[in-house]
Amino acid sequence: MSVETESLDRVNGLVEKAIAAGADAADAIYVEGTSLSTACRKGQPEMLSRSEGCDLGLRVFVGHRQAMVSSSDFSNDALNDLVDRAVAMARVVPEDPYCGLAPKELLAGDVPDLDGCDPIEPTGEELEQRAAEAEDAARNVKGVTNSEGAEAGWGRSFVALAGSNGFSATRAGSSHSLSVSVLAGTGTEMERDYDYAVCVHGEDLPDATELGRSAGEKTVRRLNPRKMETAHVPVIYDPRVSNSLMRHLASAINGVSVARGTTFLKDKMGERIFSDGIVAVDDPLRLRGLNSKAFDAEGVATQKRNIVEDGVLQSWILDLRSSMQLGLETTGNASRGTSSAASPSATNFYLAPGEVTRDQLIAGVDHGFYVTELIGMGVSGVTGDYSRGASGFWIEKGEITFAVSEMTIAGNLKDMFMNMTPADDLEFKFGTNAPTLRIDGLTVAGTSA
Repeated sequence: MSVETESLDRVNGLVEKAIAAGADAADAIYVEGTSLSTACRKGQPEMLSRSEGCDLGLRVFVGHRQAMVSSSDFSNDALNDLVDRAVAMARVVPEDPYCGLAPKELLAGDVPDLDGCDPIEPTGEELEQRAAEAEDAARNVKGVTNSEGAEAGWGRSFVALAGSNGFSATRAGSSHSLSVSVLAGTGTEMERDYDYAVCVHGEDLPDATELGRSAGEKTVRRLNPRKMETAHVPVIYDPRVSNSLMRHLASAINGVSVARGTTFLKDKMGERIFSDGIVAVDDPLRLRGLNSKAFDAEGVATQKRNIVEDGVLQSWILDLRSSMQLGLETTGNASRGTSSAASPSATNFYLAPGEVTRDQLIAGVDHGFYVTELIGMGVSGVTGDYSRGASGFWIEKGEITFAVSEMTIAGNLKDMFMNMTPADDLEFKFGTNAPTLRIDGLTVAGTSA
């Protein structure tokens, strides 16, 4: 019997037990995961670990009451006890008028193949070689004096979901990762930087030597940083940090926050929140996307959506419960674990590329800050106030010049979104992505004038 058939039989059987025990509705989820990781430092292996685990979760409904239980014991007696506990809990918890399963018309039917699982599992030796090659290349860059090490990893996940509403399907996913971090300089003048890559299929990873060399060169460039005086200047976000602004957007349009009124965008549906031409997309159907899925955690069919179109906010990110609270229809963005209720989350979320190059964005800056690293999480989702530590490089007359550090960027996300200009260099490297971004009107705080 295949893993798919066995796991579907298990979750469907659990749902049937719950209905027989008195639940009005139920769904069950089975999650299985395997991971392998290795690390090395200064050419010596430091760690090789493998983990495997599986868990089963049951959610039952009695009227407008729900309860969730989970177990890693799949014996018949244990599952019978699991069902009994879940139904008993659901009969005594407070009512929730917004809980329930998705109606059949919203459920995913034919599940497309999104090429989300690499069938090739690397060996520990292969991962060790990737990490060693990356670190060797980084350490061979002139100026690099020490290493924090390199890590290579692989993981595979499998999910089976079934409900009394008729939904029953599985999906599998994989990931490969590689990272290296090194130091340059000596004593109190040392600087650190890194490079990192993650993808669904191992063949899409960048060459380990190139990634390591990139990490080393980035590190050396950060030597001898200066501390600039506080100024009101344009700030340009490198792609490895610009995606953080998309994560702030995703949080601000999350249905739970909107329903609670705890987001600075709660009243902005249908209004302009970015400048003309800006497009933000959530695409769960992207081939080989790190967060791709043809159905969400409630069995709802997913679809690509322009969350922001021509600068105007078009949609929240919703699961079934938050959509019912807001009087809307779910966007198919539910996520859940085996022991928790569903909640909305973005999938492959990105800001569409603009029409100017990165160099053109920089060329238009007389004095400004090019950010390559952000520190801290001083962002208020309620007000949009933004304050984060940062380091990177100073821009003078359209050219990136010397390294700067110990800076703070301050503003408000409402103003930052409206004054954002994207470059044309979008690459899909992570689950959330953005091109190089220029934002005018920010305060960069360093030493006092």
